[in-house]
Amino acid sequence: MPDIATPKASRLQKPSWKDTRLLVGILLVLAATVLGSLTMAAADDRVPMYAAATELVPGQPLRADRLTRVDVQLGDRSESYLSAASALPSDVYVLREVRPGELIPRSAIGSQDAVGLQPLTLVVDARSAAPLVVGSVVDVYVNPVDPKGDTAGRDFAGAELALESATVAGVPKTGGRLSGTEAQRAVQVMVPKDRIRDLIGQVDLGARVTLVPVPGSRLGGEQ
Repeated sequence: MPDIATPKASRLQKPSWKDTRLLVGILLVLAATVLGSLTMAAADDRVPMYAAATELVPGQPLRADRLTRVDVQLGDRSESYLSAASALPSDVYVLREVRPGELIPRSAIGSQDAVGLQPLTLVVDARSAAPLVVGSVVDVYVNPVDPKGDTAGRDFAGAELALESATVAGVPKTGGRLSGTEAQRAVQVMVPKDRIRDLIGQVDLGARVTLVPVPGSRLGGEQ
């Protein structure tokens, strides 16, 4: 019976750097790693910015307790908003309304000289003040005392528009005070500096003040 040849076992050889398949595999792994890193970096290309934590109204100083930090992707637009990467600048004031959750545009803040507004507290009828919140926009009407009325000054002339589109900066947290039989409340509004004197003069002469929300103004109970 003839002998059957037994095949010899071949030795496994270590892959050589010259092996094309090895090089291709390494390149694929490297490419996948780089691509993954770039994807992760792009997905987290966020920058810290300041956003309003509460309603910000013109004339208010910009304070840390009225702001919150958020991380957002803005790209080239980041220069248009207030960055939270550095300390909050001092002596900065709100120039226009910013609602809660909105980023702080650099165009909405500036120096005190740029504000052009001052807060003025007006005592108004409670019904006039009831729907108002910080950030409400109102027209201010005054009813001068009627010189032909009784000596007690309870008669008023017709309403006159004293100020348009004034922003409410403060409202009472409680029911206010009583004056005679009518409940009254003190409401703080932002008034142009060149109108302060005239409005105070009318109030000092006994004029009755009424605040009327403008159409679309933010009121109590609205988000």
